[in-house]
Amino acid sequence: MDLYLGMKKGELTKCCIMIILGSIICSVAINLFIIPSNLLSGGVSGIALIIKYLSGISVGLTVFVLNIPLFILSVLKINKKFTILTFLGLVSLSLGLIFTTPLNSVLAPVAESNKLLYCIYGGVLNGLGLGIVFTNYGSTGGLDIISMYMKKKYDINLGSISFAVNFIIVSIGAILFQFTVGLYTLVSIYITSISMEKVIKGFNTQKMLLIITTKQKEVSTAVMDELHRGITVLYGEGAYSHEKKNVLYCIVSLSQLPKIKHIIRSIDENAFLSIIDTSEVQGKGFTNPIS
Repeated sequence: MDLYLGMKKGELTKCCIMIILGSIICSVAINLFIIPSNLLSGGVSGIALIIKYLSGISVGLTVFVLNIPLFILSVLKINKKFTILTFLGLVSLSLGLIFTTPLNSVLAPVAESNKLLYCIYGGVLNGLGLGIVFTNYGSTGGLDIISMYMKKKYDINLGSISFAVNFIIVSIGAILFQFTVGLYTLVSIYITSISMEKVIKGFNTQKMLLIITTKQKEVSTAVMDELHRGITVLYGEGAYSHEKKNVLYCIVSLSQLPKIKHIIRSIDENAFLSIIDTSEVQGKGFTNPIS
């Protein structure tokens, strides 16, 4: 099958649809929750919101104009796949912000006592949209382009760039408007990052178990028969004793954790058990890989 940007045609189509969907969700979050509260957001959208509050210019139009030089930078300095999918996300976000502008008045006016609630819902929805965009190899432009370029050229941590730019935006909001605007915006940006991370890493936290036992065959058989979970045997060696030891590797859901602990202890009460959080598991019996 022909490849487009290193992906199969069907995969690319799916990514494009999801990028558009994610961008629309971000637009709804900004127009339905952020703007009625007179708050800001992170990145170029935050700058566009400041311009809107001061001049009344459309956020969608400002986002697109501010991204033009950044898009040129991406064309010249960053890879083709990132640039094309970023352009799709940028256009989708800009048009989404324009077409969903009527949502500004749906929940307005916002009482001061409700602003925190709007911060939470706006942040969650915005993070959801961004997470969908990022998991499909896209971005909404702006800070993402700058971060990618700085990482590629100077190997600067992406989180540091994001923090610096968002700190400036929050500070400007606090100075130009009210101090509480900056504080509420900081809350919204934080919730956005948490929500986005959940989408990117996966909502279903699983548990990874490393088991060292002298009764590995009995433990393996019991886990496979009672929990229907596969176990992998890792061959190890004690660093001090140089004794050969097999380590059992297994992934279970949170609800299965108490039962597997009981199984292990009932067979070998001296077994060594290490339980580690794992954010996303792909493969047979778990989630399908993200295309």
